[in-house]
Amino acid sequence: MGCFASRRFKQVPGYEDPAVLAAETPFTVTEVKYLYELFRKLSSSIVDDGLIHKKELNLALFGNQNKRNLFADRIFEVFDRKRNGVIEFGEFVRSLGVFHPNAPTVEKITFAFRLYDLRQTGFIEREELKEMVLALLNESELVISEDFVETIVGKTFSDADTKGDDKIDQEEWREFVLKNPSLIKNMTLPYLKDITPVFPNFSMGSDTEIQGMEND
Repeated sequence: MGCFASRRFKQVPGYEDPAVLAAETPFTVTEVKYLYELFRKLSSSIVDDGLIHKKELNLALFGNQNKRNLFADRIFEVFDRKRNGVIEFGEFVRSLGVFHPNAPTVEKITFAFRLYDLRQTGFIEREELKEMVLALLNESELVISEDFVETIVGKTFSDADTKGDDKIDQEEWREFVLKNPSLIKNMTLPYLKDITPVFPNFSMGSDTEIQGMEND
């Protein structure tokens, strides 16, 4: 990318050496540099400050900066590891690394758990699961009755809450997902395995998760 690109890269808030990021993720140094180009595109779509704001992520996911969706909110909050209201480049690369086809399954399971743990209590509670199911349905435009949503939530808790305390801890979640791998199928983005300068649209599907719960 040349000296100019290297200087520009270092001016980004939250800059981290591509070699460091490559060592901590499934990406190569060259791929990290390509990801920077995607990051620059996303982080300058509304406010050109080298940081991804929530509206910019919504614009990338839905083509609408003002669309409200719990799924998108949770993606943003889990990517925002420093919890400072923006996504820095290092956070972007590390979080995307979880979606790489070669990322360990346990990392994908943990990431999914954090998405569902809305109150960040270390447990997935029944109401949290219901809220996420409704958000995923809304995002995928699937129309399912309230009774069927309750059936999905009830069946999931029946199978996952092996301790019977009406909440799902990380160990229970891990065992449940390992038995139902379709739940994290959308935690793998195949195009991340071969990143080029011509990067596809940044989007994450959610219909697979709902289908996985339906088929449990």
